[in-house]
Amino acid sequence: MFCGESISNALQESYLALVRFLLPEGILDYFELSKIVEGLTGLHIYLEEKNLPPAEYKDQKLESKGFLPEIYIQDFPIRNQKVTLCIKRRRWEVKDTDEIISRDWNVVQQGTRMTKEFADFLKGLYR
Repeated sequence: MFCGESISNALQESYLALVRFLLPEGILDYFELSKIVEGLTGLHIYLEEKNLPPAEYKDQKLESKGFLPEIYIQDFPIRNQKVTLCIKRRRWEVKDTDEIISRDWNVVQQGTRMTKEFADFLKGLYR
């Protein structure tokens, strides 16, 4: 059984490495791949924001309140297949104020190793 677990771990690592090459740089730092659907119109890649509260609220008590409405973004084709990224951003409630917040991608760009290109991509989704 131990050998099977190490093969499974190796496959998982290989899978993640491949996915990192196919998706916008840095996206897996903040989003999880939930599914891929191949249809008549191409590939639909579903991503959900991880439940990692924004750093600027680290000293406050937050509660996840689900997701904002899903958005659809055309990405570069893969193997002549149109690619649509189906992105669900998370929202949180600040317990002390009942304010509903979501991640500020301007802050993320400055505070992490995220590329400017990826931050601009995410900011552009909500203009």
